[in-house]
Amino acid sequence: MRLGDFGEFGLIARLTENLETRPDVALGIGDDAALLDPGPGMLVAATVDALIEGRHFQLTNSTPEEIGRKALAVNLSDLAAMGAEPCWALVSLLLPTALAVETLDGIYAGLRDTAQRFGVAVVGGNVAATDGPLTLDVVALGRCPRGSQITRHGAHPGDVLLVTGSLGAAAAGLLVARDPDRAAGLAQSLREQARSALVSPTPRVEAGQALASHQLVTAMLDISDGLASDLRHLCVASDVGAELDESLIPIHSAATAIASRYGRDSLALALQGGEDYELLCAVTPERQDETLATLRAVGCMPAIIGRLTMPDAGMTLRRMDGTIERLPIRGWDHLRRDDLV
Repeated sequence: MRLGDFGEFGLIARLTENLETRPDVALGIGDDAALLDPGPGMLVAATVDALIEGRHFQLTNSTPEEIGRKALAVNLSDLAAMGAEPCWALVSLLLPTALAVETLDGIYAGLRDTAQRFGVAVVGGNVAATDGPLTLDVVALGRCPRGSQITRHGAHPGDVLLVTGSLGAAAAGLLVARDPDRAAGLAQSLREQARSALVSPTPRVEAGQALASHQLVTAMLDISDGLASDLRHLCVASDVGAELDESLIPIHSAATAIASRYGRDSLALALQGGEDYELLCAVTPERQDETLATLRAVGCMPAIIGRLTMPDAGMTLRRMDGTIERLPIRGWDHLRRDDLV
């Protein structure tokens, strides 16, 4: 069998099926980050993610500084989804020998900017030469008080679903990067918003910590593979169904404009595009107003987008006309490139 026959998550399940664990692993494989128990009081959150040239970034579409910022930001987004405070990072570099050292200088300048912004210390790493593409592999570690951590597992039927901001801009940025000529005539501000969302995302670290410290949400994860795909992870982990409301999903204005120019469906960009790095949260109805206010106080523009249902209801989408249909579950899969919107 080929890797694409499994898909990313099928392959992970196969490779990790017989791995041993330890008593100090509070939460292992299957969430945005692992939770490790070093002793009384605190848990350590640990995550790792790689960015590969040609797959996750293009030097022709991103500056070196943007690549460095994104390499750390996508990991901090995982920590934000656990409600953790980011603290430390390690960076492993796979370097083509022809790469200009000035490019690396720029990457580390961007990485340093993100580290300083979020109080992260880069404490180690590794350098190796490669005949393949430039690759940055980052491990990020954070901490959270025991009992305040948030996972994908605590949601219940009746909880409302909300996101911390608008969706689809990164997917729109990818459309423009692939075929820039079709974007001619669109406002420069819209094109730049989409490009920025794709190449330089902002992790919702402060939002994640605020939600955790007030214990406002029952489950949470970040939207990296697409709203529909990541919602499925939450539903499986919590054993619930979900109903999204098309009229409530906040689609970024750049995604709307660019989708129209490219003959694409802006809702599909929001549902399936990925790389938005907003947080998807489940909240009890009694605490939804408090949760929305808390998120607005840290600079988010949150929106309620649906509700959780009984698991046998599956995952559905309520359309503008009130009809209900099955939610198409597509999104980014690292082993299936045709999943791109």
